[in-house]
Amino acid sequence: MTEPTITQPQAPVRSEGYWRTVWRNVRRNRRGMAGLIVIGLMLAVWIFSPLLATNQPIVCRYEGRWYFPAVVEVFQARRTGPQWINKARPFNLPQFDAKEQLDPDDFAIWPLIRWHEYEQSSDFLQPPSSRHWLGTDELGRDVAARMIHGTAVSVKVGFVSMGIAALIGIVLGGLAGYWGGFVDMVISRIIEIVICFPVFFLILAIMVWLEPNILNVMIVIGLTRWTGIARYTRGEFMRIKGQDYVVAAHCLGIGHGRIMFRHILPNALAPVLVSITFGIANAVLVEAGLSWLGFGVQSPDPSWGNILRTAYDSLNVAPHLVYPPCIAIFLAVLAYNLLGDALRDAIDPRLRGTT
Repeated sequence: MTEPTITQPQAPVRSEGYWRTVWRNVRRNRRGMAGLIVIGLMLAVWIFSPLLATNQPIVCRYEGRWYFPAVVEVFQARRTGPQWINKARPFNLPQFDAKEQLDPDDFAIWPLIRWHEYEQSSDFLQPPSSRHWLGTDELGRDVAARMIHGTAVSVKVGFVSMGIAALIGIVLGGLAGYWGGFVDMVISRIIEIVICFPVFFLILAIMVWLEPNILNVMIVIGLTRWTGIARYTRGEFMRIKGQDYVVAAHCLGIGHGRIMFRHILPNALAPVLVSITFGIANAVLVEAGLSWLGFGVQSPDPSWGNILRTAYDSLNVAPHLVYPPCIAIFLAVLAYNLLGDALRDAIDPRLRGTT
């Protein structure tokens, strides 16, 4: 008589997790990954712009001592270093021209573009050359250097303004969707009133009363772009608050705030992130339009919008200046839209062709 075989119970298969599944689906989308790579390059250019375009070397040996002027600029531009991180003499003197003072025999590693975004020369409206890769503007400033440093404006405007919009939209949409009733009615009416106004003209009307700078641009865009996020959040909260785990949390006596922000919000963020991604693309366009009209970033500070405006004013004599800002704005907006499409497809199984 044969003995019965005893099968060992198999260990339970651990679930991959929702966000891991979303990331796996995004990675399968080539267009979405291409957009994510472009966004990553923009972030890298913003962070390391002093190492890419400046009139001082990254590292050099001058008069027997070692200096790192461009590296110090990275910390100074981001305000991340302590107060004692300053350039050493003579590189901190405005009259010191490193390109003229450094001996050719001295060791020096220079940035790709040896021009500062504010530096002027006698080469006015020059076409692209080995000296100026994208030419110069009407003041002799290097367009490539200004484009690189102008990337910071587009990155900051997109992320900061939509961060403000996301904060307002998630809070108001969550309150409306969770409480319903009178709270939902009041917040929904506010959303409908704000939606009725043409957003760009509303921003222009507000900017007339404010000083034209990047901080005000980010705040105004954030205060006028939250309605879509609020509507998505409201709908998700209304859908999720009836789920079994939320009902169980109520039965256990968990507070409303913890239920809203600990249990419901993480499960409601997926479509909100898609809206935020598309909102960043719109914010880049809005900033470029405001700078074009003179309500955005003011010269001499560079942004793609005011670079385009300067190029348009010189269109008859230097038409080549129009292409760099147009291509940069197009690629940035396209990258955010491609990433938003990939997120939307990864989140919604119907758009992936699965059941």
